[in-house]
Amino acid sequence: MKVVLMSVGKTDDTIFGQIIDNYKNRLKHYIPFETEYIPDIKKGKNISEKEHKTLEGKNILNRLQDSDHLVLLDDKGREFTSMKFSQYIEKKTHSVSKRIVFLIGGPYGFSEEIYSRANEKISLSKMTYTHQMVRMIFVEQLYRAMTILNNEPYHHE
Repeated sequence: MKVVLMSVGKTDDTIFGQIIDNYKNRLKHYIPFETEYIPDIKKGKNISEKEHKTLEGKNILNRLQDSDHLVLLDDKGREFTSMKFSQYIEKKTHSVSKRIVFLIGGPYGFSEEIYSRANEKISLSKMTYTHQMVRMIFVEQLYRAMTILNNEPYHHE
């Protein structure tokens, strides 16, 4: 199984980018992992929020493979502790044959088409973070999950 973190927009802040790259390099020792970026839709005067989400959704759907297991990172999703998230990842390694795609949406959230395509939703927090922070938090938690599964001394409970 390959883990893909797909997100709308790039990480512009170099500090976040460095931290994300650090965890990406650590992850390659455990699991195939990659990031994919969907270009931002520039908000024009003549485009509504719904149209914006629809255009973004079409761009996302064009990047997905039919066999992808799509997990939305959504504040209304299921919450985990780090230990429970590691168990979740372990189960997915046995049940997802190709790619599990964790998706971070754009500034207005997901279109109805994306919600319809999704297999499930998880939440990193009920709080709102910038998308750059969400990318960083997700890759750190994925790394933490992998160290938990390998009984390594990174996570303390």
